[in-house]
Amino acid sequence: MSIEVKVPVLPESVSDATIATWHKKAGDAVKRDENLVDLETDKVVLEVPAPVDGVIKEIKQETGATVNSQQVIAIIEEGAVAAAPAPAAAPAAAAAGLGTRDSGLGKAAELSPAAQRVATENKVDTSAIAGTGRDGRIIKEDVLNAGASKPAAAPSPESRVPSPATPGSRPEERVPMTRMRAKIAERLMQSKNSIAMLTSFNEVNLAAVSKMRKALGEQFQQEHGVKLGFMSFFVKAATEALKRHPIVNASVDGNDIIYHGYQDISIAVSTDKGLVTPVLRNAENMSFADIEKAIADYAVKARAGKLTMDDLQGGTFTITNGGTFGSLLSTPIVNPPQSAILGMHTIKERPVVENGQIVAAPMMYIAISYDHRIIDGKDAVLFLVDIKNQLENPHKMLLGL
Repeated sequence: MSIEVKVPVLPESVSDATIATWHKKAGDAVKRDENLVDLETDKVVLEVPAPVDGVIKEIKQETGATVNSQQVIAIIEEGAVAAAPAPAAAPAAAAAGLGTRDSGLGKAAELSPAAQRVATENKVDTSAIAGTGRDGRIIKEDVLNAGASKPAAAPSPESRVPSPATPGSRPEERVPMTRMRAKIAERLMQSKNSIAMLTSFNEVNLAAVSKMRKALGEQFQQEHGVKLGFMSFFVKAATEALKRHPIVNASVDGNDIIYHGYQDISIAVSTDKGLVTPVLRNAENMSFADIEKAIADYAVKARAGKLTMDDLQGGTFTITNGGTFGSLLSTPIVNPPQSAILGMHTIKERPVVENGQIVAAPMMYIAISYDHRIIDGKDAVLFLVDIKNQLENPHKMLLGL
């Protein structure tokens, strides 16, 4: 019986998708729920699993094709058995380091679909990897661990630079943007052209927060299984400040202002394919541990390409941390339809005056970019001062003061 493999139902905000990678070819056997193909949308990469056991009879859309919701991209013959490979096929597969490997016991150790995808994308030779999965199967973590111990993988097309040139040559290389990068570019231009954006700055002394993290960090990690970072303090400070300055949490819809009675905080996470902003929903009700766990989970999912559309939808306010990469000062760009974004930066020991004495303190510049159509300069500055006061007096923040 022939079974159609279709593009999943795409959200209303996503018009189409691009076939990024086929993990199977016509004639290959597949298992139910095994990933067949990766589809790249404007926001995330979607996996399309096999609906049944069988053999791929036909692939209707090749890599690079643009496809729409519910479009048929392949046909599976349910219950069929793949033809036996030619004698030369096994050595070829082993030489490529994909699909199987010689275990030294006369038995081939298979790669899980996720492991094969990671090995292909990062050019990891799996022939020397010891599988830790069931029956010696090589799983994704085995490949990631092997990749971490080998020389850096080839850079992605967007980060690739020309090879060293011979004297006098002027090499160039043209590569297409990924769907995600193109969408980021589009939204940045949309923000620039549609928002009357302005940025205000302040600085915050993080000595009290640093002292609290040092005193309670180990106990916090033992209790909750996650490190106590700076981001949870900033998220909690933002939710409290947004309650007191609701216009910063609002958005513009035509000639209307929509005030949100909740704080859904988008957290900017950097990946190889671009910046994504998964959402902490109802962050005002989350504990420090809840925030740290959610951010850690999102970071892992983002870098593994596992974020879902639901993870990225919505958000009433964004926090981005350029300090992770050493940024001292920047003007973050508002993410429409949100009206403001808070920028964190690197922490530097700087001389400050306290009680008439010059002391060294861990200082951070903070910035708020905002839509001046609805947020006045006074509101933005008071919001930023509110953030500063909470972080310099974290005991008050813990009490909601």
